[in-house]
Amino acid sequence: MILSHAYSRKTAFPTATLAALAFLAGAAGVRAEPAAATPAAHAAAPTGPAQTASVTIAAATTKPAATTPAAMVPAKETDIQGLMRLGASLTARGDCSSAEIAYWQVLEDPNLRTEEETTALLALARSYRIGGKLTQAAAIYEKFLKDHPSDERVPDALLALGRTLRDMGTYRAAISRFYSVINSTLKFPSAGMEHYELLAKTAQFEIAQTHFVAGEYADAAKYFARVNLLELAPSDRSLALFMTAFAQQLSGDLDTSVTTLRSFLDQWPQDERAPEARYLLATTLRQLKRPQEALAVTLNLLRDAKTKKGADAKRWSYWQRRTGNQVANEFFQAGDTLNALSVYRSLSEANDDPSWRVPLAYQVALCYDRLRQIGEAKAAYQIVVDAAKARPGAAAPTEQATELAQMAAWRIGHLEWFDAEDRHLDALFKVELAAQAASIAADIPPPKPLKAAVDIIHPAAEAQGAPAPKASPAVPAPLSTITQPTSSAPSS
Repeated sequence: MILSHAYSRKTAFPTATLAALAFLAGAAGVRAEPAAATPAAHAAAPTGPAQTASVTIAAATTKPAATTPAAMVPAKETDIQGLMRLGASLTARGDCSSAEIAYWQVLEDPNLRTEEETTALLALARSYRIGGKLTQAAAIYEKFLKDHPSDERVPDALLALGRTLRDMGTYRAAISRFYSVINSTLKFPSAGMEHYELLAKTAQFEIAQTHFVAGEYADAAKYFARVNLLELAPSDRSLALFMTAFAQQLSGDLDTSVTTLRSFLDQWPQDERAPEARYLLATTLRQLKRPQEALAVTLNLLRDAKTKKGADAKRWSYWQRRTGNQVANEFFQAGDTLNALSVYRSLSEANDDPSWRVPLAYQVALCYDRLRQIGEAKAAYQIVVDAAKARPGAAAPTEQATELAQMAAWRIGHLEWFDAEDRHLDALFKVELAAQAASIAADIPPPKPLKAAVDIIHPAAEAQGAPAPKASPAVPAPLSTITQPTSSAPSS
C-alpha cells in the first residue's frame, strides 16, 4: 500500500523544502512559521513578523474556544496547523504537487494525533483527486474508511470516493459507494441531520449522473426523475429536470424529452441551462420530423439572445450559434433551402464580427445559388470576396477568409458562365422555335370556305352528284276527314 510505504519513512523534509512551500503560499496570503523553530527559540525571540504569522495561523485553524496565546502553544501543533493551511491554499491554487508535500510532512509526524491524522488523510486524498492522481486518491479514501469507520466524516469520504471511482471508469463500484453514503447517514446522530440529508440527496443525484456518464441513459432518466421528486433547492431542481430531459433524448425517448424540455423552459426560462435546453429542443424536433417547430424554437433563441448582457450573453451567444448552425445545416442538407436561408440570415444579424458574418454570407450565397436567384447569390459571394481584401491599417485577412474568398470568386465565375450559357441557349431555342413555326405554317393548305349546313348534313348525296333532298314536313289530316273502312256483308 502507498500509505504503509509513506509511513515507514522517518526522515522529515528538509527545512529548505518547507521554506520553499511557504514562499509559494505567499501569493495566496498564507504564511507559515519556519520548521527549524523550537519552543525555546519562540520564548526567547522578540515578537516579530514571523511570530505574528504563526499566531495568525493558529487562530485561524483552531476552534474558537481554544484561543491560547502563542507562547503557550506547542511548536509542533503550530507547525501542523500551518502545514495544513498551507496545503489547503496550494490545493486551491492548483499546485497539488506542493500541497502533497505539505500533507505528507504532517502525516509523518510521530506525535500526530488521530484527529489530525484523519483530517490530513482526507485533505491529501482531495489534493490527489484534484491533481488527477485518482488511484492514489482512492487508496487513501479506502484507508480512511477502513481505519476510521466511526468517524462522522465517513459519508463525505464515501461520496468523494464514489466520484473518484466514477472518474476512473469503475461505474459499478462508484454506484455501490453512493448507495453506501445513503446507508451510512442513518447511523449518525441527529445533531448533523441537515448535513446528512443533503449528502443523501447528493448521493442519489450522483447515482443518476453515474448512469448518465456510463451511457445508460434510460436508467439515468429514471433516476433523475426520482431526484426531482425530492425537496431540493431551486437550482438543484432545475438541474435535475434538465438532466432528465437530456437523458430522455439520448435514450431515444424523443416525444417525452420534448415534453420535459418544454416544461423546463416554462418553469426556468432564465436558468443558465435555458439556452442549451432550447438547443436540445430544436434538434429533437428536427429528429421527430417537425421542421417548422424546430425553426420557430431556433428563431426565438436567436431573437432572445440579443437581450442578454455580460457573462450571460456569452453563454447565450454560444448556444445561439451552435443551434442556428446545426439546424440551418440540417435544413440545407435536407433540401429545405428556404428555411435554411431564413436561419442563416438571422444568424448573420446576431453578431457584427467579420469572422462570424463572412462564413454566414457564404452560406446565404449558397442558398440563393440553389434557388437560382443569380443576382442575390452574386452579391452575397461578392461580400465574401471583398472581406478578404487587404486594407490599410486593418488586420490581415485570416486563412479562413482567404479560402472562402477563393471559393466565392470561383462560384461567381461559375454563375456568370452559367448565366451566359443560359442566355445563349434561350436565344438558340427562340430561333429554332421560330423556324419550326414557319415550316409548319408553309405545310398547312389554305382553309376551305365554310359549307352550307345541308352539305354537312348530307355529304353522301353530294358525293354522288344527286341533289340533296329537300325537307318537307308532313301535316297530319284532321280527324273528321279520315274515312273508316267499310265491311261488305255476304249476300244471302
